[in-house]
Amino acid sequence: MDLRSFDLNLLRVLRALMETHSTTRAGQLIGLSQPAVSAALGRLREHLKDPLFVRIGPRLEPTDYALSLAEPLRNILDETQALLSGPPAFDPKVAQDSFRLSGSDFFSELLMPGLAAFLSRNAPGVRVQLVDLMPGQHGGKLESHEIDLALAPHFEIPSWMDWQPIFESPMVMVARGDHPCLDGLPETSALDLETYCALGHILFSPEGKYTGTGDAALSRIGKTRHVVMSLPVMHGVCSAVANTDHLALIPLQMAVKMAATHGLAIRPAPMPIEVPLVGMSWHRRHSTTPAHQWLRNSIADLMAALDQPRGALSA
Repeated sequence: MDLRSFDLNLLRVLRALMETHSTTRAGQLIGLSQPAVSAALGRLREHLKDPLFVRIGPRLEPTDYALSLAEPLRNILDETQALLSGPPAFDPKVAQDSFRLSGSDFFSELLMPGLAAFLSRNAPGVRVQLVDLMPGQHGGKLESHEIDLALAPHFEIPSWMDWQPIFESPMVMVARGDHPCLDGLPETSALDLETYCALGHILFSPEGKYTGTGDAALSRIGKTRHVVMSLPVMHGVCSAVANTDHLALIPLQMAVKMAATHGLAIRPAPMPIEVPLVGMSWHRRHSTTPAHQWLRNSIADLMAALDQPRGALSA
């Protein structure tokens, strides 16, 4: 095929069809009418000598050949967009950007209130949405443009993602403040391991599991604990602990935040636990985008204090 006779805009149509499986939704995505998308699909079929999509019920399902084009097509269009757009000027005072972040309720408590105040003062037109995702979903959502920034403990990232560490988040034990197991126990001392394992435990688990990092750490020293409940939000874990004799392991920064409002006592974990490094990950297509850079820098500045949370344990 002679490239001079090929309309490169057809590649945008092909990508939209691959993402939406619908001529109507593809048109909405790229600003074309449904008939225009259908006509473009006809031209693509003629140029590429393949049906590209077959209709299965209401969906357009890509052929094997179309699926083979997905990754090179995405790379070509992303690189072309980067080549042609250039870095636009960004002024937060007048910006109207919207960002979608992913993160647990840790960030609802420890980032979003400060970020809301910061945006109100410095970028009143910028909107931010925080959504919670299951572990393992961040990469797919970043690749599909569904989120702009993932806030989470470090995970192995593919070559198309970038990562910026922000703070370490050691795990600590929390119990209700008048728990009898804490009588006479200094604030910087851990509960003895046998008592710790004998009591019930509340687990933070977005996936609804009954095992987590604490269980893995205990397993390494030949111990187990009894998890009686799992909850998908840390705030709920703290509320459950505050009203029972059960214990929980949560990040130190969240423990400090919740201790005052829930009457919790904080103690070191009684077994060695690897300290998670928390940071931001994003698609590399955003790495040099001024608006995205500004958001990342703003979040990093707001969360820098979490490396030494107020009231943190000294041992």
